Formats: sequence, C-alpha cells, structure tokens
Amino acid sequence: MPVRVTLDAVLAKQGRTARDLAAEVGLSETQMSLFRSGKVKGIRFSTLARLCAALGCRPADLLDYEPDPADLNGLDEND
Repeated sequence: MPVRVTLDAVLAKQGRTARDLAAEVGLSETQMSLFRSGKVKGIRFSTLARLCAALGCRPADLLDYEPDPADLNGLDEND
C-alpha cells in the first residue's frame, strides 16, 4: 500500500513510547499497535487529531504517501 504510517519515527524523535501515547489519547495498546503497523483500513479524524495534539505535529508527520498510478485503477463510486 502506498500510504505508510510514520508514527514510529515521530515517537523516536520525541523519545516517547507508543504505550504512553496510547494512554494519553485514549487508545488501547492493541489499537495503537495496529495503527503503527499499518494494519488498519482507516482512522477516524478525531483520533488523528488527538494524536497530532498529543505529539504537537500535523497529520502529514504521521502518514506518508508514495504515488502509484495503480491507485486510480478500479475506483468504485463509494471510494
């Protein structure tokens, strides 16, 4: 998938742990782990906002995108 979660880099730069961040923003450690690994299909904007507020960052600091022409193939009306 061309969208990657870069939360680990932000945590390392700030010397913080995912466990502490999860507790601060109200996520379970399992939810935090799934997000960090990119194994989720989506994230609520409110959760993303809480992560950004706690880390003092912007959403682009937590997510990265590498363009892939195939991303435009097979689009559905609901996408």
